Amino acid sequence: MGSNMTTALARNSKNAFLWTLIFKALWQRKQRVLVVIGALIVGAATVFALTSMYFDINAKMSHELRTYGANFFVRSAAINQHDGLDIALFDRVLALADDDLIVGASPYLFGRVRTSLREVVLVGTHFSVLPKISPYWQVEGAWVSVDFDERNAMIGSRLAKQLDVVTGSTVTIVHDQKNINLRIKGVIESGDASDNYLFVNLSLAQKLLNKPDKFQHILMSLVNESTRVEAFAGRINRELPQLSASAIRKISASEGQVLDKIKGLMAFIALMIFALTTLCVNTTLTAMIAERSREFALQKSLGARTREIIMQITIETLLITSIAVVLGCVLGYVLAQVLGQTVFSSSISFRFSACMVTVVASLVSALIAAIIPAKKATNVQVAILLKGE
Repeated sequence: MGSNMTTALARNSKNAFLWTLIFKALWQRKQRVLVVIGALIVGAATVFALTSMYFDINAKMSHELRTYGANFFVRSAAINQHDGLDIALFDRVLALADDDLIVGASPYLFGRVRTSLREVVLVGTHFSVLPKISPYWQVEGAWVSVDFDERNAMIGSRLAKQLDVVTGSTVTIVHDQKNINLRIKGVIESGDASDNYLFVNLSLAQKLLNKPDKFQHILMSLVNESTRVEAFAGRINRELPQLSASAIRKISASEGQVLDKIKGLMAFIALMIFALTTLCVNTTLTAMIAERSREFALQKSLGARTREIIMQITIETLLITSIAVVLGCVLGYVLAQVLGQTVFSSSISFRFSACMVTVVASLVSALIAAIIPAKKATNVQVAILLKGE
């Protein structure tokens, strides 16, 4: 028992001496230590900010790129489908989508009706999701905000000029020898075919076109994750064979290319910061070790083994890195918010996974940087360095 107690006391004394050496070494070289901490803080902050942005970029960029408009199209699989599709199919299509995949979706019904002046193209849709499906529309006046509104309509700018109507004007549709008056709530400037259409509530269009509970196609705005979008299209085509679903390639591909390029750029920047941080830390640690060559030689002359010196350097490196990682994560979160507000005008979510990536990257960077200095410390020539001491 006495022998065990003596061994425990010796071990505690040895550990206390080790920690004394570590703290004394760091304190005496505090200026160089601060340089290492500063380099690691910059690296950790950058990695944390870019990682947070990387995890959020799909949602943020998809939101920004929604200005392209709808990126998914569902129509009848039959070449000639004049009677339209049953509206129940619309709900079945929505039920096949993954959670959070759909930004906006609406069925559309097209047909020609006669106004008091001329025949026009009527489009029935769900007004409430139009801002999500067609956010690029420039609307003079206001959007019709509810789907059940059968008193107000929106009109394309070219058609408005032809009918000589403006916001607040009334368009009269002749149906079954009855006049139906619609107040124009908004005039649409889209730069595409929508400028020639009169938009009304879907249920009203079904009545005016004598196609109850029918629609012709669906336009959808989806979160642009190619695998999920393709899987969604596959489910529709497989489970609803009367429909044909596909991504609108021009828009979907553009979004995907932009996302891939931005992600690649972020990864490249993170790797460059990682390399520069490692180089800076390595340079500073090498200078610190060179200053302590006599100290390590003395330790070896007193019986310190190589692994004990390596452990001492490793502990010092881990202590410095721990301080830098904590401060780097805090600074990185602030930097992520600045970037989020600047680029996306929204905040970036805090993610534990970003912290883990930052911790691992910082530790790897610091330990790689310490390899060469540690090797030099263990190869000191005791006799030469302590000659004359």
